[in-house]
Amino acid sequence: MPRRRDPAAPRVVHRTARVALRVTPGQRRRCFGLLRSAGDVWACVLEVNAWRRRRHDAPLVGYQQLCRELAASGPGTFAELDCAGARSVLRRFSDAWFAAAKRRSAGDVSARFPRRRRGLVPVRWYHGTFALDGLRVRIPTAKGSAPLWVRLAREVPYPVEQVRSVTLLCEGGRLFLDVTAEVPVAVYPPGEQPDPARVAGVDLGIVHPYAVAGPDGEGLLVSGRAIRAEHRMHLADTKARRRAVARRAPKPGEKGSRRWRKYRRRARLVEGRHRRRVRQAQHEAARGVVSWAVRERVGVLHVGDPRGVLDIAAGRRHNLRLRQWQIGRLLQVLTDKATLAGITVRLVDERGTSSTCPACRRRVPKPRGRTLSCPHCAFSGHRDLVAAAIIATRIPGGGSTTPAAVVLPEVVTHRRAGRHLPGAGRSRRDPRRPAHDRAARGSVGPRRPAPPPGGESLAPKARIHNTHRKPGER
Repeated sequence: MPRRRDPAAPRVVHRTARVALRVTPGQRRRCFGLLRSAGDVWACVLEVNAWRRRRHDAPLVGYQQLCRELAASGPGTFAELDCAGARSVLRRFSDAWFAAAKRRSAGDVSARFPRRRRGLVPVRWYHGTFALDGLRVRIPTAKGSAPLWVRLAREVPYPVEQVRSVTLLCEGGRLFLDVTAEVPVAVYPPGEQPDPARVAGVDLGIVHPYAVAGPDGEGLLVSGRAIRAEHRMHLADTKARRRAVARRAPKPGEKGSRRWRKYRRRARLVEGRHRRRVRQAQHEAARGVVSWAVRERVGVLHVGDPRGVLDIAAGRRHNLRLRQWQIGRLLQVLTDKATLAGITVRLVDERGTSSTCPACRRRVPKPRGRTLSCPHCAFSGHRDLVAAAIIATRIPGGGSTTPAAVVLPEVVTHRRAGRHLPGAGRSRRDPRRPAHDRAARGSVGPRRPAPPPGGESLAPKARIHNTHRKPGER
């Protein structure tokens, strides 16, 4: 019988923090051995289902069925990987299979069942199977193996009693531990909690990851130009590295040299660092939106869902920009932080919001810049803020009809995402960017004071004047 939740108990949400591991060569070898053993479990399930498919039998995809097969294999089959870690791999396979089956039953023919082998598969251990002691974590191993204690690079941001699971994984050649904890939803003093009657619209974009229009003429613009520059500089740096090693690359079928292995390892490290930088900038942007919403006592966020543009082929360059946009991650990060703050997030249809005049409701040509100008009623305003204001009036699950009351922001707060990125501030120069002067090559530029915490801009609040003139006026 399912356990019922106590109505008087505080609401909790699951949060995950990624912490790097500081391991010795021996510990690194054992951790990668656990990941490879998990890959063997994944490959074993694929092989068993391939045999059953050739015999025209039903596949083994249920979690309980897979656990019975694992128990029949006997102890010690997968080296130092214990039973709890192997079951987490089986759970991952079962969830992936049923998710693909659900998508295919809904008519998505592009959904594919898990049939590809993996060399390294993340391993998860649940509460009671691992030990967390400050900066040290004991990773469970098979019976008869030596205990495996590893050291964390930083403190876990959650109390020990709230931690529910840890996941060992590899990204860019480095070992990480994903720590998942049950965090209670924020509780506010009386009169300061978010008001469900106050709704704000959120427009997702590339130049501005989040543009928010509040109910009282307040707005927020989060600049993502540093994130876009990081993607561009990383792509240019990757192309330059490939051109530099193209001549000395081994031929197909030849064994790579030590120099080639060192280059590949360096490429993996650079790729992992790029992903971590972008991920941190996205979290900073979402945190700025949620902090602004808490100050304005916004209880509901209507977020425009632009994921339909991913199905439209728009050319090689623009398709790359859309993939680097990472719409799903922006939505997920914003939803997680808003839920923790007690704010509800609802997805609405955002079609036509950036090309509709809020004054006369007519379609206008999509501008190339940030200013939307209506040729019919001479309205002029910020394109992203206009879209966010229209999104705030739309109903989740409804069409693209918009009521008459559209509150346009007049006072806008500016924030920057990615202040930690090289080249984003004046105190640190991006080493990947070519110097304009040969004498200044390698210079970091003049030292400037550090930005204030939270990513706030040093500039004061800006007032945006949305003008509305009658036809024929100047």
